[in-house]
Amino acid sequence: MHSLLVGILRIGIAAAVLFGLFAQAVIIPTTAADEVDLFAPYEPYALPYVIASILGVACVQAALGAIWMLLSMVERDAIFTRSAFRWVDAVIGAAVLATVIALGAALHLTLDAIPSPDDGMDVESALFAALACVAVGTAFSMLMVIMRTLLGKAMDMQTELAEVI
Repeated sequence: MHSLLVGILRIGIAAAVLFGLFAQAVIIPTTAADEVDLFAPYEPYALPYVIASILGVACVQAALGAIWMLLSMVERDAIFTRSAFRWVDAVIGAAVLATVIALGAALHLTLDAIPSPDDGMDVESALFAALACVAVGTAFSMLMVIMRTLLGKAMDMQTELAEVI
């Protein structure tokens, strides 16, 4: 059953990474171009937000790659080793970087006078979405730091147990 769950998780990770690549190459740039076509004043904002979006997706992909490596360690029963910290730190780093990108977008949306079309797309909605990303990213980062601490404690306990046996 354990190998089945790891296999299912790997299929999900692979699908998410492939969808992320498709989003980076097609969806994000196309959507930005469509928005500029519909509302020309968005043109100066298109490239920076496309770059920020692609970097945000890359952060998710990096975290998924680190999780893939952690799954490999779980399969080998090697999760309680020092090398696991490197992959947990990679997840934390990717989450923090994505949160900083979202915070930058939120600050820009707050401080800059961005024009808004009359089709219902308000800057406030984008600001709310960016702030939601900041909140979720911050919470996830803190959770991962706690999980890293728990991994360290479990490693210490396993070392103590091995010494006793």
